[in-house]
Amino acid sequence: MPKMKTNAGAKKRLDFTGTGKIKRKHAYHSHILTKKTTKRKRNLDYSALVSPADEAKMKKLLVK
Repeated sequence: MPKMKTNAGAKKRLDFTGTGKIKRKHAYHSHILTKKTTKRKRNLDYSALVSPADEAKMKKLLVK
């Protein structure tokens, strides 16, 4: 039986925390940064957690 493949896009963008939650980056931090405030850009730097509603879908993409 063939093995399940990990989604290549997901493995580049998502990461697991030590407790098994999934970390993600914020959107809107790649271009057109001059009109965004320094505070807004600074808050976009930090990683966020995937919402519980989407967590099951993301874990399916990241089969281990």
